Amino acid sequence: MTFSRRATLAALFATAAFGTLPAQAQTGTLRVSAIPDEAPTELQRKFAPLGEYLKQQTGMNVQFTPVTDYAAVVEGLATNKIDLAWLGGFTYVQAKIRTNGGAKPIVQRAEDEVFTSKFIVPADSTAKTLADLKGKTFAFGAPSSTSGSLMPRFFLLKDGINPEKDFKTVAYSGAHDATVAFVAAGRAEAGVLNASVWDKLVEAKNPNAAKVRVLATTPTYYDYNWTVRPGLDPALTKKLTDAFLQLDPTKPEQKEIMQLQRASKFVPTQSSNYDGIEAAGKSAGLIK
Repeated sequence: MTFSRRATLAALFATAAFGTLPAQAQTGTLRVSAIPDEAPTELQRKFAPLGEYLKQQTGMNVQFTPVTDYAAVVEGLATNKIDLAWLGGFTYVQAKIRTNGGAKPIVQRAEDEVFTSKFIVPADSTAKTLADLKGKTFAFGAPSSTSGSLMPRFFLLKDGINPEKDFKTVAYSGAHDATVAFVAAGRAEAGVLNASVWDKLVEAKNPNAAKVRVLATTPTYYDYNWTVRPGLDPALTKKLTDAFLQLDPTKPEQKEIMQLQRASKFVPTQSSNYDGIEAAGKSAGLIK
């Protein structure tokens, strides 16, 4: 599906997700959302202490609205239904295009400058290389996921593997943790997810993660960022930027925030960091 067609569908998703919110920012309320790359309960858990911190730093109420579709976040930014969003690199590119450059990335984790994805297979798989996956069933994450779909696909193609031609079937799990569950349950013989979620599942001794192993890791690329909507008050944008840049895991009161965000620190970012992802999207036919 091309980006233009997705944009039309996105409007429908956004109406459902954000229809109860006014078109302009509520007085004193910062409206935040995030791409649904993990389970909604996990996204809420990760955001709760960060939301309280942003409330303290901005003096505003902070309202987090989870959504079930990546496109809804893009449309929410474009229609002023949300003010700040956690986006993957490709979702940011979609937001930039949808808003004619109005959406602005402000910060990213230091880890997002050197992000990777992990190809996984069942623990007892005989596969030793990506080429061994030819003829097998495969699971990506969400179609608009940078680390669960676009960039892994880009690197597979560079290695001479065309998913639609070389895999037996291609499925989309919808989220990184769901991909691990797919492979662990035998619903797919291989899959790919982002390195951060993989590490978190392993550290948590997730039972699904124990049933699979990493086959290969992609080269690095830029990924996630926090992006503000077009027309957000510059003073508020600066407050938000400064708030993220001041987060320090060595401060006891901020340690939990950084652990949940899986960040060593936040650093400034800019649109040009995602030019490579935009090029990959065009190469894959996902952007016209």
